[in-house]
Parts: sequence; C-alpha cells; structure tokens
Amino acid sequence: MVKTALWVRLEAKPGKERDVEAFLLGGLPLVEQEPATTAWFALRLNANTFGIFDAFPDEAGRDAHLSGKVAEALLAKAGELLAAPPQIMKIDVLAAKLPG
Repeated sequence: MVKTALWVRLEAKPGKERDVEAFLLGGLPLVEQEPATTAWFALRLNANTFGIFDAFPDEAGRDAHLSGKVAEALLAKAGELLAAPPQIMKIDVLAAKLPG
C-alpha cells in the first residue's frame, strides 16, 4: 500500500527539452534500485513541461528517495536544464490501485 507521494513539476529551458527527457529516461535505472519507491512515472505535460510522480509506502521511503541518486542528479542539473527550480510537492495518497 502506498500512503505518501511526490509530484515534481519541471520546466525545461528553451532548447533543453530533449535533455530533460533524456535525464528523466536515465533516472529509471536509479529508481529501480530504491526498494521503497513503489511507483515512479516520468511524464511530459507539454512541449517544455515535464513531471515526476512517485509513490511510497511511508514517509521514510519518501525521505529516502528525496536523498537518493535521482534527486541528487536533478539538483545538480537543474541550473543547466531547467528554467526555474523544480517544484516539489509532498502529497498524501488517499487511494491507489497498483499491479498485484
């Protein structure tokens, strides 16, 4: 069961859209190594807006993700790739349907 989640909105700098997409695609292998990351989605909302939605069983799992390799890499690349700092929202999951 997941109880906590993150929603991260990313705005690519003009001309950096493909780099942001590549960064997100490259994050999947890192997230796969996080046992407490129950679900992780990298999303494209429009031409220059991207997002990450991920879910965790508890606060400890979310905190582990926030101090993990993907978050570290995102913060290191933010100035190069993003028009503004990432908007990171901690959210509570009310209900979820996950694969069995």
